[in-house]
Amino acid sequence: MHIVRVALNRVRRFDSVEFSPRPGINLITGDNGAGKTSILEALHLMAYARSFRGRVRDGLVQKGADGLDVFVEWEEQAAPGGGAGVRRRAGLAHNGQSWRGRLDGEDVSQLGVLCAALAVVTFEPGSHALVSGSSESRRRFLDWGLFHVEPDFLSLWRRYSRALKQRNALLKSGAGGGLLDPWDHELAETGTALTSHRQHYLDRLQERAGQIACEIAPSLELQALELQPGWRRQEMGLADALLLARERDRLAGHTSVGPHRADWNVQFAQIPGREGLSRGQAKLTALACLLAQAGDHAAERGDWPVIALDDLASELDRPHQQRVLEHLQRTPAQVFITATEPPALLEEWGSTYTRFHVEHAAIQLLE
Repeated sequence: MHIVRVALNRVRRFDSVEFSPRPGINLITGDNGAGKTSILEALHLMAYARSFRGRVRDGLVQKGADGLDVFVEWEEQAAPGGGAGVRRRAGLAHNGQSWRGRLDGEDVSQLGVLCAALAVVTFEPGSHALVSGSSESRRRFLDWGLFHVEPDFLSLWRRYSRALKQRNALLKSGAGGGLLDPWDHELAETGTALTSHRQHYLDRLQERAGQIACEIAPSLELQALELQPGWRRQEMGLADALLLARERDRLAGHTSVGPHRADWNVQFAQIPGREGLSRGQAKLTALACLLAQAGDHAAERGDWPVIALDDLASELDRPHQQRVLEHLQRTPAQVFITATEPPALLEEWGSTYTRFHVEHAAIQLLE
């Protein structure tokens, strides 16, 4: 897929701005604070229902405005043998509390409908948290990828979430015995299936991430991505784990085992674990995983997601920047990169990328 038009209204510094990116690499330059990152935030908002800097009400809406509007128009590649590509349009109005959305001319009742339509993989200054941060960010990474490539994953995830909510409510009320049995059964059934999806997905990503890490950061020697499912799966099934933990859960008032407690870990040949990574190594590991996710999306869906890289020059040194750019140039993905000035390698490539410049809350195409 590639975006052909973006319009932002009342997004941080921008009153109203519009631009038309092109296929391939789109470089967005400007001084610090000019608003480059806000463009990527708006794209991320359409794909994840939040900015990578936080919630909409945490500053994404322009100061003094009632709410923001984002509109994106893009083309999707048709399936093999399916004829011409498809032109799609999505719009979102959000005030930090409530929202209205439209997709292809129709109102949408759930934000997930918009998020399922436009796929954006984002690397930004906080992306190292994918490796060195909390397990929640790693679960979200897995589930976002599965949400886009496995048609039945969302309904399965919702079933599990509903059952977990019901079981936790009963636990908080002090209930036990037979009242918990049906919810334990539902959690075991859906949780086992969820874990199977996650395991297969991580197995696919492992091979891609290892290959990409060899290209962009060979010294990492990334070897494996290992799922920690949220219970001792090697010793017992989820149904038994829930039964065994029942009394402890009743005392605590919440469910202590299951996929909602899952995590995954990165294994390296020489580095003992993520605790031994420098911040730069964590960033490179996260980037390898994110690019692997983009490649898996392309392989499973037949169309590349949009790839957004915020402030690449400050996140990676020049040798690693060059390897990443060379990797991206070999893909058909549409790429957005923000920087205060063009990376040297892109300047050498000349006409192989498109440059936009942000100044005074306006975006200008530089021919």
